[in-house]
This record gives sequence, C-alpha cells and structure tokens, in this order.
Amino acid sequence: MRELTVQELNEWRNSGRSFVLIDVREPMEYETGNIDGVSIPMGEVLQRIDEIPREGDVVIHCKSGGRSGNIVRYLASELGYDNLYNLQGGMLAWKSQIDPSVQVL
Repeated sequence: MRELTVQELNEWRNSGRSFVLIDVREPMEYETGNIDGVSIPMGEVLQRIDEIPREGDVVIHCKSGGRSGNIVRYLASELGYDNLYNLQGGMLAWKSQIDPSVQVL
C-alpha cells in the first residue's frame, strides 16, 4: 500500500498537482471539519465505486489512517486499483502538522 504524508499532500495541493482527495469518514465527521475532499463514507464506497477514478492519483483519508488504509488495501487487492494513496495519520496528522484550526471529531 502506498502512503502519503500530510506534508507531501500539502505540497501536492500547493503545487497545483492534479489528484482526487476522498474522505471516507462519516458525514458528521466530515461536516465538523474537512480539507475539501469528496465525502464518500466508508460504508458507501462500494455503492459509489464509480466516483473513485482508476486513473490519476487518488488520496484516501479518514481520521487517523486506519479506515482509509483498509479501503486502499481492499480496492487494490479486490478491484485492481493501482493509483491509490493512504494519507498517513489522516485528519489528526493534518491538524497537528499542517492546520491546527481544522476541527476533527
């Protein structure tokens, strides 16, 4: 499983790099604070699989990296995705290392 640090993600954002950011937390978690990713809660990933591109870089994140890591591993092993990154430490790492103002539930 490929992983991306919050510093690397911040560099991607600041450089204008093209990628898709997907937040697999629950809607209430997303509404409390987010970093502008597409909200696809973990339980809806398979129903909304067409929203996850198979080409180009896709970064998947959650609160701490656990749920998103499970999704990345599953999509890679079961559905053949090879363009996914798990965000190490998730929103907690983003809050502590990049933007302390973001709210995390």
